Amino acid sequence: MFCHLGAVRRLCLEKILLQWVLQARPLSGAEAVNALRPFYFAVHPDFFGQHPREREINENSLKRLNGYLENLQKPGFKSFKPTQLTFYVREREQNSSGVQESFSAAGFRAVSFTLHTRDLLSTVLDILNSCSLSTEHVQSVNSQPHKEVKGTFYRPIKWDKTYYSFTGFKDPEEELKQAQRMEITLMWQRSWGIAHRCSQLHSLGRLAQRSPEVLRNIKGHTVVFSDCSGMSATGHVMLGTMDVHHHWIKIFERLPSYYKLQKKMLLLEGRISHLLGGIQITYIEELQPLLTLEEYYATLDAFYNRLLNSKLSLHPRSLRGLQMILESDRYAPNLHELGHFNIPTTCDLATLQWFIISKAQQARENLKRKEELTVMEKELISASTEKFSLKQLYKEPSISHAQMIDCCKRLLEESLPYLQGMHLCISHFYSVLQDGDLCIPWNWKS
Repeated sequence: MFCHLGAVRRLCLEKILLQWVLQARPLSGAEAVNALRPFYFAVHPDFFGQHPREREINENSLKRLNGYLENLQKPGFKSFKPTQLTFYVREREQNSSGVQESFSAAGFRAVSFTLHTRDLLSTVLDILNSCSLSTEHVQSVNSQPHKEVKGTFYRPIKWDKTYYSFTGFKDPEEELKQAQRMEITLMWQRSWGIAHRCSQLHSLGRLAQRSPEVLRNIKGHTVVFSDCSGMSATGHVMLGTMDVHHHWIKIFERLPSYYKLQKKMLLLEGRISHLLGGIQITYIEELQPLLTLEEYYATLDAFYNRLLNSKLSLHPRSLRGLQMILESDRYAPNLHELGHFNIPTTCDLATLQWFIISKAQQARENLKRKEELTVMEKELISASTEKFSLKQLYKEPSISHAQMIDCCKRLLEESLPYLQGMHLCISHFYSVLQDGDLCIPWNWKS
């Protein structure tokens, strides 16, 4: 018993000392944001998409909390009224504190508490303690040298890196940083001839000489010469071949706004993924029509709003490892042979849930088969290129892995010395491109 009392005394003393140490200096607004990250992760409305009532309560409580925190940072503001807040907290483990709370079978609990503190540090500690969240990290935040940060408490929330590793969602900032570290890559939407391509390159070169500063924004991106200008759904910078330099310059100047929209798109894909059991939302250029970033974001947003208003009940992360693409020209979902789901944006959501669950195992098998076919295809392309001393062996996007494998296997059985040094394209018909590339159908006959 005495040992127990001693442990209690030590625990109380540690809490008192911790409180005293933390009160050595006030928190800044930015530090308060960092300290409250575990709280935001536990109550963020995006995780309550299937529970509209709890989502609305958390949204309203966050607005009131943000107002309270903003007032704390206003110089000379002294008129504080006690603020009672209620949050639904995603469940972690049972709590032994005296805070009023109730547990539900939905995986979250309701927590109510009243704020009457007059500084950011005490407020942060009260919030974390009321929600049974650790306060140890607050000590490390508070022990760092203080830097004056102007401005108010802000949203949207900048998630910690552990959030993305835990949820499997894409980190928008990391995606953009990786792209910016890369060099510029040039591509063409269509199989234009070499003369046409050279003309486009000369045009871009002249623009670079006249306005070199506007090209700095495209470092680390893929530039695609296409039918229209803008940014594609995959983040590629599109330059319309019929547009003049003035239009291209406008696109380069608008890139920072495209980056913001791209970040919002990645976050939206993550939210849809969360509502659909962790399935990955992807965009496959070879199989989908060319969409601008604005068009793709509008498609995602419309589908996301439909999901929020539905009563889907997929188990969290139950569909991780699976993939889906959104399509606007279909009416019923289907499973592609490559393993991804083709999901119409206007399909019946109850039918969608049943279809995905019933086809999940087959989808995993198809994805595994796709990986095997991809490896086999690469090996056969390499073997064929080496045997016939080809400069290049490639296929059109419409040629499947199975068709390419069948074609290469039959090629390897032949003796074709006249292919030496050629560019060979596997297509659906016989032709010779303007560049001299030879096209043969995948099911060619001897």
